[in-house]
Amino acid sequence: MVFPSLETERLVLTELSVDDEADLFNLFSNPSVVEYYDLDAFSEYSQAANLISLFKSRYEEKQGIRWAIRLKASGQLIGTCGFNSWSSKMRHAVIGYDLLPEFWRQGYTLEAVRAIIAAGFAGSLVCGELHRIQADTVPGNSASESLLRRLGFKEEGLRRECGYWKNKFHDLKCFGLLRSEFIEI
Repeated sequence: MVFPSLETERLVLTELSVDDEADLFNLFSNPSVVEYYDLDAFSEYSQAANLISLFKSRYEEKQGIRWAIRLKASGQLIGTCGFNSWSSKMRHAVIGYDLLPEFWRQGYTLEAVRAIIAAGFAGSLVCGELHRIQADTVPGNSASESLLRRLGFKEEGLRRECGYWKNKFHDLKCFGLLRSEFIEI
């Protein structure tokens, strides 16, 4: 099974490897990056290695896929994005994404997420052709909500205290995008 790479105007989306351990540690040790995440900021490099292994095994088991977001010009890893889970039978997936703060508000996440959505709806991934893509946000994460709306996602409701991490319950806003609603720009 060959891991699919994607390319956009400014980015390449590739498989994460052990060579990315330091960059992934840098990303996930930043408190701003993990503020709304279901994990604490990394404190040890082994956490980055474990996350790379988790992403690899989820892909091999056809449960999800996570790409490194890299600048096309330099190859620098600036974030990750992907389908945290998918169901080939139900033809739906759940997305997630993150980016180093110095690259926020420059359209990189929009560019990367649009590419993975297009690939998912086109059926060019091992999950087959998707019909629906879902995203969940923690209330207050206005940047993520704005991104989803720009991509055509519709807010579908609030799941009260549906998540539990960092020793407390979290409400989650559910957003959904159907294949028929996606406009590839």
